Amino acid sequence: VAADPGNGALYRRNAETLKTRLSALDQRYKQGLSSCSTRKLLHGGHYTFGYLARRYGLQYHALSGISSDSEPTAERMVALVREIRSSGAGFLFAEELLSPRLTETLAQEAGVGVLMLHGAHNLSRDDLARGVTFFDLMDRNLEQLQKGLKCRTK
Repeated sequence: VAADPGNGALYRRNAETLKTRLSALDQRYKQGLSSCSTRKLLHGGHYTFGYLARRYGLQYHALSGISSDSEPTAERMVALVREIRSSGAGFLFAEELLSPRLTETLAQEAGVGVLMLHGAHNLSRDDLARGVTFFDLMDRNLEQLQKGLKCRTK
């Protein structure tokens, strides 16, 4: 607004619209994740979804550290497989930007499926062409989380 006062009203309206949409998304997540059989989010990648897990009261366990370049140790991989098995989880989560090979291998070893979560930091060419938005990605993530965490949906 300071840089372009002539369009200040437009910027304020757009900001209010965005805040309303973000608030509605937050409510969908709160409601959608409130009745899950498990609160344990097991992720076969690096520590990408920690903020999401913290906000919605999930126990988050990622295979490797914060950097997408970090390599998990053999001990960490074995520990995650044991954790998957002991938790009764049916799925291990993967991230769309990283190769799913390691996650698929761990999931196969643990006898569970793989569900994809999107970090919402990029769009594929196909998604962009179809007009996919941040909100579409987050709604897909919520569906995946509900399936993987065995949530009751209404």
